[in-house]
Amino acid sequence: MRKFILTAALAVTAALPLAAQQQAAAPPQTWVVDKNHSEVTFDVRHMMSKVRGRFDDFSGTIVADPAKPAASSVEFTIKTASINTNTPDRDKHLRTADFFDADKYPDITFKSTSIAPTKTKDLYSVTGDLTIHGVTKRVTLPVQFLGTQKDPWGNTKAGFALETTVNRKDYGVNWNKALDNGGVLVGDDVHIEINLETGAKK
Repeated sequence: MRKFILTAALAVTAALPLAAQQQAAAPPQTWVVDKNHSEVTFDVRHMMSKVRGRFDDFSGTIVADPAKPAASSVEFTIKTASINTNTPDRDKHLRTADFFDADKYPDITFKSTSIAPTKTKDLYSVTGDLTIHGVTKRVTLPVQFLGTQKDPWGNTKAGFALETTVNRKDYGVNWNKALDNGGVLVGDDVHIEINLETGAKK
């Protein structure tokens, strides 16, 4: 009996590295943004209050490699003409050369160059090139992986989220108006939140 138990234990021990290798060899998964269940929102200081808005048209793909996070990648595009602050006249102004110049620069893009895990579980530092208004800068974004789940129709979904702040003047979006007390009409820092539901590419 002892010999049987010892033999079984050795067999299980020998199988563990093989199981780990098989898990590590799982192919990377490509996730495509589901625009109907995702959002790209922002807020910016306006005098003593804040204006909030969103972009209605965006797309992106995330290639996730669980075995090698550094081999993962992200590409994301926002259509500047889709800006929506629920005020048509303001949105029209935001599309002009004073701000996004949407006809000349129709896209805001991000393309990752490296991805690294952090000390926080499921939080990754995603470094890449962010292009706004024709200006490209290298930035690092904190992206949280929210896990996977099957919807009621059996489709596998994955969630991702990030929150960051961008100085619009770094990208040449400089328009402003001076106020009587020495302040300005619009703040420089734009707070951005992106929440994504993605579907597995088949």
